[in-house]
Amino acid sequence: MTLAAHFAVRRPEHTTVMDLDADRGEVIGLIGPNGAGKSTTLRALAGLLAVSDGEIRLNGTVVASSTHHTPAHQRRVGLVFQEHLLFPHLSVTDNVAFGPRARGQTRTQSRAQALGWLERLGVESLATRKPGELSGGQAQRVSIARALAGDPAMLLLDEPTAALDAAGAMSLRSQLRRHLREFGGVSIVVTHTALDAMVLTDRLVVLDGGSIVQAGTPADVAAHPRTLHVAALVGLNLVRGDAHDGVIRFADGTAIAASQRLTGPAFATFSPAAVSLFSSAPVGSPRNIWAGKVTSVAPHGDAVRVQVQTATTLLADITPAALAALDLRPGSPIWASVKATEVTIYPV
Repeated sequence: MTLAAHFAVRRPEHTTVMDLDADRGEVIGLIGPNGAGKSTTLRALAGLLAVSDGEIRLNGTVVASSTHHTPAHQRRVGLVFQEHLLFPHLSVTDNVAFGPRARGQTRTQSRAQALGWLERLGVESLATRKPGELSGGQAQRVSIARALAGDPAMLLLDEPTAALDAAGAMSLRSQLRRHLREFGGVSIVVTHTALDAMVLTDRLVVLDGGSIVQAGTPADVAAHPRTLHVAALVGLNLVRGDAHDGVIRFADGTAIAASQRLTGPAFATFSPAAVSLFSSAPVGSPRNIWAGKVTSVAPHGDAVRVQVQTATTLLADITPAALAALDLRPGSPIWASVKATEVTIYPV
Protein backbone atom coordinates (compact mmCIF):
# COMPACT_ATOMS: atom_id res chain seq x y z
CA MET A 1 0.00 0.00 0.00
CA THR A 2 1.59 3.32 -1.07
CA LEU A 3 -0.64 5.66 0.94
CA ALA A 4 -2.41 4.99 4.23
CA ALA A 5 -3.97 8.24 5.45
CA HIS A 6 -6.07 7.88 8.58
CA PHE A 7 -6.00 11.18 10.42
CA ALA A 8 -7.89 14.15 11.81
CA VAL A 9 -7.06 17.85 11.65
CA ARG A 10 -8.89 19.72 14.39
CA ARG A 11 -9.33 23.47 14.34
CA PRO A 12 -11.61 25.68 16.46
CA GLU A 13 -13.88 26.32 13.49
CA HIS A 14 -13.60 23.02 11.63
CA THR A 15 -12.53 19.38 11.91
CA THR A 16 -11.51 17.25 8.95
CA VAL A 17 -11.38 13.46 9.29
CA MET A 18 -9.76 11.42 6.52
CA ASP A 19 -9.74 7.63 6.09
CA LEU A 20 -8.04 6.75 2.81
CA ASP A 21 -5.83 3.96 1.44
CA ALA A 22 -4.46 4.06 -2.09
CA ASP A 23 -2.20 1.85 -4.22
CA ARG A 24 0.58 2.77 -6.61
CA GLY A 25 -0.71 4.14 -9.88
CA GLU A 26 -4.14 4.98 -8.46
CA VAL A 27 -5.70 8.40 -9.09
CA ILE A 28 -8.03 9.58 -6.32
CA GLY A 29 -10.39 12.53 -6.81
CA LEU A 30 -11.47 14.64 -3.83
CA ILE A 31 -14.76 16.46 -4.41
CA GLY A 32 -17.17 18.36 -2.22
CA PRO A 33 -18.50 21.88 -1.54
CA ASN A 34 -16.38 24.74 -0.27
CA GLY A 35 -15.41 24.13 3.36
CA ALA A 36 -15.80 20.36 3.05
CA GLY A 37 -12.16 19.68 3.99
CA LYS A 38 -10.51 19.14 0.60
CA SER A 39 -7.81 21.79 0.98
CA THR A 40 -7.14 20.75 4.57
CA THR A 41 -6.66 17.16 3.42
CA LEU A 42 -4.31 18.22 0.62
CA ARG A 43 -2.23 20.42 2.93
CA ALA A 44 -1.96 17.68 5.56
CA LEU A 45 -0.84 15.14 2.95
CA ALA A 46 1.70 17.62 1.57
CA GLY A 47 3.18 18.35 4.99
CA LEU A 48 1.99 21.96 5.06
CA LEU A 49 -0.38 21.27 7.97
CA ALA A 50 0.11 19.13 11.08
CA VAL A 51 -2.39 16.38 11.92
CA SER A 52 -4.10 16.29 15.32
CA ASP A 53 -4.78 12.55 15.54
CA GLY A 54 -4.00 9.41 13.58
CA GLU A 55 -1.20 9.14 11.06
CA ILE A 56 -0.17 9.33 7.41
CA ARG A 57 2.05 6.57 5.99
CA LEU A 58 3.71 6.96 2.61
CA ASN A 59 5.37 3.80 1.25
CA GLY A 60 5.15 2.32 4.73
CA THR A 61 6.91 5.25 6.45
CA VAL A 62 5.07 7.43 8.95
CA VAL A 63 5.34 11.01 7.69
CA ALA A 64 2.74 12.51 10.05
CA SER A 65 1.13 11.70 13.37
CA SER A 66 0.10 13.58 16.52
CA THR A 67 3.72 13.34 17.71
CA HIS A 68 5.67 13.42 14.44
CA HIS A 69 5.74 15.75 11.44
CA THR A 70 7.99 15.20 8.45
CA PRO A 71 8.50 18.56 6.70
CA ALA A 72 7.06 18.96 3.22
CA HIS A 73 10.46 19.03 1.48
CA GLN A 74 11.34 15.63 2.98
CA ARG A 75 8.15 13.78 1.98
CA ARG A 76 8.74 13.08 -1.74
CA VAL A 77 5.45 14.78 -2.51
CA GLY A 78 4.82 16.81 -5.66
CA LEU A 79 2.26 19.59 -5.25
CA VAL A 80 0.65 21.53 -8.11
CA PHE A 81 -1.17 24.65 -6.92
CA GLN A 82 -3.84 26.57 -8.82
CA GLU A 83 -1.53 29.61 -8.67
CA HIS A 84 1.40 27.68 -10.26
CA LEU A 85 3.94 29.34 -7.87
CA LEU A 86 6.81 29.07 -10.34
CA PHE A 87 10.03 30.86 -9.43
CA PRO A 88 9.74 34.12 -11.41
CA HIS A 89 13.51 34.69 -11.72
CA LEU A 90 14.24 31.23 -13.16
CA SER A 91 13.73 29.97 -16.68
CA VAL A 92 11.17 27.24 -17.35
CA THR A 93 13.98 24.69 -17.55
CA ASP A 94 15.50 25.74 -14.25
CA ASN A 95 12.08 25.75 -12.57
CA VAL A 96 11.55 22.13 -13.57
CA ALA A 97 15.17 21.22 -12.76
CA PHE A 98 14.85 22.61 -9.23
CA GLY A 99 13.68 19.32 -7.67
CA PRO A 100 16.33 17.06 -9.20
CA ARG A 101 19.00 19.66 -8.41
CA ALA A 102 17.85 19.82 -4.77
CA ARG A 103 18.19 16.01 -4.57
CA GLY A 104 21.85 16.21 -5.50
CA GLN A 105 21.91 15.85 -9.28
CA THR A 106 24.41 17.93 -11.22
CA ARG A 107 23.25 20.97 -13.14
CA THR A 108 23.68 19.08 -16.43
CA GLN A 109 21.75 16.03 -15.16
CA SER A 110 18.92 18.07 -13.65
CA ARG A 111 18.49 20.22 -16.75
CA ALA A 112 18.46 17.14 -19.00
CA GLN A 113 15.76 15.57 -16.82
CA ALA A 114 13.79 18.82 -16.86
CA LEU A 115 13.91 19.02 -20.64
CA GLY A 116 12.64 15.45 -20.84
CA TRP A 117 9.60 16.31 -18.74
CA LEU A 118 8.94 19.50 -20.68
CA GLU A 119 8.94 17.42 -23.87
CA ARG A 120 6.49 14.90 -22.37
CA LEU A 121 4.14 17.74 -21.43
CA GLY A 122 4.49 19.30 -24.89
CA VAL A 123 6.09 22.56 -23.74
CA GLU A 124 9.77 22.01 -24.60
CA SER A 125 9.65 25.10 -26.85
CA LEU A 126 9.16 27.21 -23.71
CA ALA A 127 12.40 26.02 -22.07
CA THR A 128 14.18 29.40 -22.08
CA ARG A 129 11.20 31.57 -21.13
CA LYS A 130 10.48 33.04 -17.71
CA PRO A 131 7.15 32.32 -15.96
CA GLY A 132 5.92 35.85 -16.64
CA GLU A 133 5.97 35.10 -20.37
CA LEU A 134 3.67 32.05 -20.11
CA SER A 135 -0.07 31.71 -20.60
CA GLY A 136 -2.13 30.06 -17.86
CA GLY A 137 -2.19 26.72 -19.66
CA GLN A 138 1.53 26.82 -20.34
CA ALA A 139 2.31 27.68 -16.72
CA GLN A 140 0.12 24.81 -15.51
CA ARG A 141 1.94 22.32 -17.72
CA VAL A 142 5.30 23.60 -16.46
CA SER A 143 4.05 23.27 -12.86
CA ILE A 144 3.07 19.66 -13.50
CA ALA A 145 6.43 18.95 -15.15
CA ARG A 146 8.21 20.46 -12.14
CA ALA A 147 6.20 18.30 -9.73
CA LEU A 148 6.87 15.10 -11.69
CA ALA A 149 10.58 15.86 -12.22
CA GLY A 150 11.04 15.72 -8.46
CA ASP A 151 10.36 11.94 -8.55
CA PRO A 152 7.55 12.11 -5.99
CA ALA A 153 5.93 9.11 -4.32
CA MET A 154 2.68 11.09 -4.27
CA LEU A 155 1.38 13.79 -6.60
CA LEU A 156 -1.17 16.32 -5.29
CA LEU A 157 -3.07 18.51 -7.78
CA ASP A 158 -5.32 21.36 -6.66
CA GLU A 159 -7.90 22.21 -9.36
CA PRO A 160 -5.52 21.48 -12.26
CA THR A 161 -7.78 22.87 -15.01
CA ALA A 162 -9.69 25.56 -13.10
CA ALA A 163 -7.78 28.56 -14.47
CA LEU A 164 -7.96 27.47 -18.11
CA ASP A 165 -10.45 28.17 -20.87
CA ALA A 166 -12.49 25.29 -22.28
CA ALA A 167 -10.05 24.44 -25.07
CA GLY A 168 -7.01 24.66 -22.78
CA ALA A 169 -8.69 22.56 -20.11
CA MET A 170 -9.62 19.88 -22.64
CA SER A 171 -6.07 19.67 -23.99
CA LEU A 172 -4.46 19.56 -20.54
CA ARG A 173 -7.01 17.03 -19.28
CA SER A 174 -6.10 14.64 -22.08
CA GLN A 175 -2.36 15.00 -21.46
CA LEU A 176 -2.73 14.80 -17.70
CA ARG A 177 -4.79 11.62 -17.89
CA ARG A 178 -1.98 9.92 -19.80
CA HIS A 179 0.78 11.10 -17.46
CA LEU A 180 -1.14 10.15 -14.32
CA ARG A 181 -1.60 6.64 -15.73
CA GLU A 182 2.16 6.40 -16.28
CA PHE A 183 3.04 7.84 -12.87
CA GLY A 184 4.22 5.16 -10.44
CA GLY A 185 2.93 6.77 -7.24
CA VAL A 186 -0.42 7.86 -5.86
CA SER A 187 -2.15 10.90 -7.38
CA ILE A 188 -4.70 12.99 -5.49
CA VAL A 189 -6.77 15.46 -7.53
CA VAL A 190 -8.96 18.10 -5.89
CA THR A 191 -11.58 19.36 -8.32
CA HIS A 192 -14.94 21.10 -8.66
CA THR A 193 -15.15 20.12 -12.34
CA ALA A 194 -17.28 17.17 -13.39
CA LEU A 195 -15.11 16.37 -16.42
CA ASP A 196 -11.93 16.29 -14.30
CA ALA A 197 -13.65 14.05 -11.77
CA MET A 198 -14.95 11.67 -14.43
CA VAL A 199 -11.96 11.62 -16.80
CA LEU A 200 -8.89 11.87 -14.58
CA THR A 201 -9.71 9.67 -11.59
CA ASP A 202 -10.03 5.98 -10.78
CA ARG A 203 -11.89 6.58 -7.52
CA LEU A 204 -13.82 9.51 -6.08
CA VAL A 205 -13.93 10.45 -2.41
CA VAL A 206 -16.75 12.85 -1.54
CA LEU A 207 -16.23 15.14 1.45
CA ASP A 208 -18.91 17.13 3.22
CA GLY A 209 -18.61 18.83 6.58
CA GLY A 210 -15.08 17.49 7.06
CA SER A 211 -16.01 13.81 6.66
CA ILE A 212 -16.18 11.26 3.85
CA VAL A 213 -19.83 10.80 2.86
CA GLN A 214 -19.36 8.71 -0.29
CA ALA A 215 -16.60 6.88 -2.14
CA GLY A 216 -16.53 4.77 -5.28
CA THR A 217 -15.74 4.72 -8.96
CA PRO A 218 -16.64 7.88 -10.90
CA ALA A 219 -19.41 5.99 -12.70
CA ASP A 220 -20.96 4.73 -9.45
CA VAL A 221 -20.77 8.11 -7.70
CA ALA A 222 -22.28 9.84 -10.72
CA ALA A 223 -25.10 7.30 -10.99
CA HIS A 224 -25.88 7.27 -7.24
CA PRO A 225 -25.05 10.68 -5.73
CA ARG A 226 -25.55 11.03 -1.97
CA THR A 227 -25.14 14.79 -1.60
CA LEU A 228 -26.69 17.77 -3.35
CA HIS A 229 -23.21 18.94 -4.33
CA VAL A 230 -22.44 15.74 -6.23
CA ALA A 231 -25.89 15.70 -7.80
CA ALA A 232 -25.36 19.24 -9.05
CA LEU A 233 -21.86 18.35 -10.25
CA VAL A 234 -23.16 15.50 -12.42
CA GLY A 235 -26.33 17.34 -13.43
CA LEU A 236 -29.06 15.46 -11.56
CA ASN A 237 -31.97 16.32 -9.31
CA LEU A 238 -31.66 14.63 -5.90
CA VAL A 239 -34.36 13.96 -3.32
CA ARG A 240 -33.94 12.17 0.00
CA GLY A 241 -36.67 10.73 2.21
CA ASP A 242 -38.41 7.63 3.50
CA ALA A 243 -39.74 5.50 0.67
CA HIS A 244 -42.69 3.14 0.80
CA ASP A 245 -43.14 0.90 -2.21
CA GLY A 246 -41.03 3.23 -4.34
CA VAL A 247 -42.74 6.46 -3.21
CA ILE A 248 -41.11 9.24 -1.17
CA ARG A 249 -43.67 11.60 0.37
CA PHE A 250 -43.07 15.27 1.17
CA ALA A 251 -44.41 17.27 4.12
CA ASP A 252 -47.02 19.01 1.95
CA GLY A 253 -48.56 15.69 0.93
CA THR A 254 -47.06 15.54 -2.56
CA ALA A 255 -44.70 12.73 -3.47
CA ILE A 256 -42.15 11.44 -5.92
CA ALA A 257 -42.67 7.93 -7.27
CA ALA A 258 -40.18 5.65 -9.00
CA SER A 259 -40.81 2.47 -10.93
CA GLN A 260 -38.65 0.44 -8.49
CA ARG A 261 -40.61 -0.76 -5.44
CA LEU A 262 -38.11 0.20 -2.72
CA THR A 263 -39.07 0.69 0.94
CA GLY A 264 -36.93 2.47 3.56
CA PRO A 265 -34.65 5.53 3.70
CA ALA A 266 -33.82 6.33 0.08
CA PHE A 267 -32.46 8.75 -2.49
CA ALA A 268 -34.27 9.50 -5.73
CA THR A 269 -32.56 11.05 -8.75
CA PHE A 270 -33.70 12.19 -12.16
CA SER A 271 -32.32 14.32 -14.97
CA PRO A 272 -33.42 17.94 -15.47
CA ALA A 273 -34.12 16.95 -19.06
CA ALA A 274 -36.78 14.53 -17.77
CA VAL A 275 -38.74 17.33 -16.07
CA SER A 276 -41.60 18.81 -18.08
CA LEU A 277 -43.09 22.23 -17.29
CA PHE A 278 -46.70 23.31 -17.82
CA SER A 279 -48.68 26.50 -17.31
CA SER A 280 -51.57 24.48 -15.84
CA ALA A 281 -51.92 21.10 -14.13
CA PRO A 282 -51.03 18.39 -16.68
CA VAL A 283 -53.25 15.44 -17.40
CA GLY A 284 -52.24 11.99 -18.60
CA SER A 285 -49.58 9.54 -17.56
CA PRO A 286 -47.13 11.42 -15.26
CA ARG A 287 -47.37 10.13 -11.67
CA ASN A 288 -45.21 12.94 -10.31
CA ILE A 289 -46.84 16.37 -10.54
CA TRP A 290 -46.00 19.42 -8.46
CA ALA A 291 -47.19 23.02 -8.36
CA GLY A 292 -44.49 25.61 -7.70
CA LYS A 293 -42.80 28.86 -8.66
CA VAL A 294 -39.88 29.63 -10.92
CA THR A 295 -36.90 30.87 -8.91
CA SER A 296 -34.32 31.28 -11.69
CA VAL A 297 -33.86 30.98 -15.45
CA ALA A 298 -30.43 30.65 -17.09
CA PRO A 299 -28.86 29.40 -20.34
CA HIS A 300 -27.49 25.86 -20.11
CA GLY A 301 -25.76 24.77 -23.31
CA ASP A 302 -28.39 24.61 -26.05
CA ALA A 303 -31.15 24.45 -23.44
CA VAL A 304 -32.51 26.73 -20.74
CA ARG A 305 -32.21 25.60 -17.12
CA VAL A 306 -35.18 26.54 -14.94
CA GLN A 307 -35.09 26.19 -11.17
CA VAL A 308 -38.50 25.54 -9.66
CA GLN A 309 -39.38 25.65 -5.97
CA THR A 310 -42.01 23.06 -5.09
CA ALA A 311 -42.04 20.84 -2.00
CA THR A 312 -38.42 20.39 -3.04
CA THR A 313 -36.12 22.31 -5.39
CA LEU A 314 -36.20 21.02 -8.97
CA LEU A 315 -34.12 21.76 -12.05
CA ALA A 316 -35.71 21.47 -15.49
CA ASP A 317 -34.01 21.79 -18.88
CA ILE A 318 -36.32 23.11 -21.58
CA THR A 319 -35.89 24.56 -25.08
CA PRO A 320 -35.77 28.32 -25.71
CA ALA A 321 -39.03 27.91 -27.64
CA ALA A 322 -40.70 26.34 -24.59
CA LEU A 323 -39.40 29.18 -22.41
CA ALA A 324 -40.97 31.73 -24.72
CA ALA A 325 -44.25 29.81 -24.99
CA LEU A 326 -44.55 29.50 -21.20
CA ASP A 327 -43.38 33.11 -20.68
CA LEU A 328 -41.30 32.06 -17.70
CA ARG A 329 -39.45 34.41 -15.36
CA PRO A 330 -38.60 34.35 -11.63
CA GLY A 331 -41.83 34.29 -9.66
CA SER A 332 -43.93 32.71 -12.41
CA PRO A 333 -46.34 29.99 -11.19
CA ILE A 334 -45.60 26.67 -12.88
CA TRP A 335 -46.47 22.99 -12.84
CA ALA A 336 -43.68 20.41 -13.07
CA SER A 337 -43.88 16.71 -13.77
CA VAL A 338 -41.61 13.73 -14.35
CA LYS A 339 -42.55 10.17 -15.24
CA ALA A 340 -41.87 7.49 -12.63
CA THR A 341 -39.85 5.57 -15.21
CA GLU A 342 -37.39 8.50 -15.34
CA VAL A 343 -36.75 8.36 -11.58
CA THR A 344 -33.99 6.17 -10.11
CA ILE A 345 -34.36 5.27 -6.43
CA TYR A 346 -31.73 3.60 -4.22
CA PRO A 347 -31.16 3.03 -0.48
CA VAL A 348 -29.46 5.61 1.74
